[in-house]
Amino acid sequence: MFTTKRNIVLSIIFSLITCGIYMLYWTVKLNDELVYINRDNETNPTSGIMVLLFSIITCGIYSIYWNYKMGVRCNQIKEDNGNLEIIFLLLSIFGLGIIPLCIMQDIENNSLDDLNF
Repeated sequence: MFTTKRNIVLSIIFSLITCGIYMLYWTVKLNDELVYINRDNETNPTSGIMVLLFSIITCGIYSIYWNYKMGVRCNQIKEDNGNLEIIFLLLSIFGLGIIPLCIMQDIENNSLDDLNF
């Protein structure tokens, strides 16, 4: 699995320019990369494509659950007992789903620096 450091500002700009299509791609890639980084703590993780399909089928309800689960995963990666899952859940409920993606990308970029990927 190849993980990539992404520029958060460019990812937001690409998401706005493509009317959210890049955000879907970003979600799939971010899910797969964070699962790879945190592969020891979960037995049967959901793939990025399945996250996208479940989100489309449930009209976005699954993405709220996914944001919660990614908050738990990000806390495990940071080895922190923070409240990221609650923050991600509230932001996604209020329609600000791009903010958790930015935080997840920042955590991934920092962990890639620490792990020397």
